[in-house]
Amino acid sequence: MDHDTSLSAPPRRTRTIVLLGLAILGTASAAFVVRRPLMMSAPMCMAGRWHGCFDTFNGVVLMTLVGLPLAALVVWALARRRRAAGVPAAWRMSLAEVGMVHGTVPFLWMTMMPGAGAGTVPGRVSLVPLRDLVTMGAAGIVGNLLVFAALGFFAPMRFAALASVPRILALGAGCSVLVETAQYVLRLDRVSSVDDVLVNAVGAVLAGLASRRWWRATAQAPADRPRPVPASAG
Repeated sequence: MDHDTSLSAPPRRTRTIVLLGLAILGTASAAFVVRRPLMMSAPMCMAGRWHGCFDTFNGVVLMTLVGLPLAALVVWALARRRRAAGVPAAWRMSLAEVGMVHGTVPFLWMTMMPGAGAGTVPGRVSLVPLRDLVTMGAAGIVGNLLVFAALGFFAPMRFAALASVPRILALGAGCSVLVETAQYVLRLDRVSSVDDVLVNAVGAVLAGLASRRWWRATAQAPADRPRPVPASAG
């Protein structure tokens, strides 16, 4: 019997339970703090009305929180199916896939919401770094940091090819450039700013660093596997 494995398993399981509990507690605390503005959109959302729910920040955040139990159910179903098929790290892979989608799509939705002059005013571009940063305010900076935070957190847990800081930075910046380009092309009455790209990319990297201990390692051949010997010439 491997005593090291048997002794390390309970602390690892306890640590996972503690982290999960802290995540749930943090989400519940955040929802409690912003409960009043969220409840303003509740009647419209519960009635299934688009206006007043899905076209407002409060409504999108509320529906994202309401959808958490469904997301957890999807994680459980995917993990159970993978475990039955003998796939290793089934829970981590399933959580990463659902987390990337559930944590990114709502922010993309809010980012692509049209302004009052959508379709009539020309697209606006700000290419001077740090010029818009001073006018964003704390809420704007935090919001931009969170846009691709879930992607930066979960992507390296799911894909070994993304398990490095430069690649997470490139992923966050590339996705942000696509969003800013779409805002300009679709004339959504929003400013396509290079500062948004910078802050979005930084948010992805910071979130990725927070999940670094769970990054998916690149598959390597066993050390005891004999390596092929090149045939000698002649």
